[in-house]
Amino acid sequence: MSRVFVIFFLILGVASSAFAQKVITLDEAVSIALQQNSGLLKSTERLKSSETNVKSKYGDFLPDLDVSGSFNWQRNEGIQSYDANIGQFISADQDSRSWSVRAGGGVMLFNGLANYANLESAKNTLDAGKFNLIKLKQDIVYSTTGLYYNILAAEELLKVRNENVKYNQKLLETIEERNRLGSLPIADVYAQQVQLGNAQLQAINAENALDAAKNTLLDYLALDVFEDYIFSDPFGDDDTIDMDSVLEEFDNYKSMVSEAMKNRYDYKAGKKSLESTMNNLTISRSGFYPTLSGSYSFSTGAATPGDLFDARTYSAGLTLRIPIFSNWNTEYSVQIGKVSVFEAEEDLKALERSISIEIKQGHLDLVAAKKALEVSSKNVISAGENRKINNEKYSLGSGTILDVLQAVKDYQEALRNKIDAKYDYYNKLDNLMNALGKLDYNKFEN
Repeated sequence: MSRVFVIFFLILGVASSAFAQKVITLDEAVSIALQQNSGLLKSTERLKSSETNVKSKYGDFLPDLDVSGSFNWQRNEGIQSYDANIGQFISADQDSRSWSVRAGGGVMLFNGLANYANLESAKNTLDAGKFNLIKLKQDIVYSTTGLYYNILAAEELLKVRNENVKYNQKLLETIEERNRLGSLPIADVYAQQVQLGNAQLQAINAENALDAAKNTLLDYLALDVFEDYIFSDPFGDDDTIDMDSVLEEFDNYKSMVSEAMKNRYDYKAGKKSLESTMNNLTISRSGFYPTLSGSYSFSTGAATPGDLFDARTYSAGLTLRIPIFSNWNTEYSVQIGKVSVFEAEEDLKALERSISIEIKQGHLDLVAAKKALEVSSKNVISAGENRKINNEKYSLGSGTILDVLQAVKDYQEALRNKIDAKYDYYNKLDNLMNALGKLDYNKFEN
């Protein structure tokens, strides 16, 4: 009966630990990153100030109005006055109070189109901020998938290393048995013991690398690194990748660059920033033009609150200001504006060149990654057959332990290269899609 309870609690413990693990898919990881990325949250908050700035620039077209009220009290003590009835000076105290209310404001009627340029500049700045925010989201998608691929690659490599430990453990047992029978020298036993130790060390290093990859992603997602997470493989056990059909979409550099210029949100943001800089130049040039503003007010005052509004004063006026000499400050401001426009144009041209280079290099990297994956897949088959042949030769006495150890090492290296090539291909594909501005982020936000 006690054994039954022990088995029951063991099963319960395993089940509870399994339930404690949280599964995170690739889509969920990207969704979490889009919700909790610190840079994205800051950019979103900054965008709110740009929205408020546009509202403020609209308000510059409207008249302003302010209302003020005041109360004054004054007491004079010991005031000397002559009293004719008694024929002498007397001393007295005097209190005085006054109440007043005023309402008024002004409106800018013309300021060299500076208010229109201010509004357009604020709109362009807001649009540029929105475009940069979208580009940031795409970059977050790309970064998250890359970190996720690192975990998947590390998990596959750990499986390979653990299988290698089992393989070398079984081979050591076989060599030790044949040594006891006198068919193999003790040197082969020692050599295989070293090989097994190296395999175990590789497994430990692979496990540490997996933990490091997990911690890096969890930190990027702002999650607790002490929580136990399981990362599911979106590709499954099927290693077949239709790479040819993917590369068919990217067969013309000029068309890809043209498409990127339409899709890249950082390029759209750059164009809006250039327009905003041109608006600022217009604002600087407005200093050469006269300004016309209007003012209006209403006021009333009385000694007591009840007498307010008995006496009222209305006023309205226009003010025309014509600039004659501004100590060359306006000329300096215009020159600074021209330099800013020139720099913005050069930045946009530089971005165009950078995008072209990104696309060309991204395409070359994807083609190279495709070839590397094809070669590494064939190398795994070849190295596996070579390991099998050397094992058979060694079993028959026609091979040496060094040939076996080298074949095992080559097979492990081939497996590792295939894992690296597989996820490098996925990463290079995402990189090219991001360079084209086609990396989708909307599906992860929903």
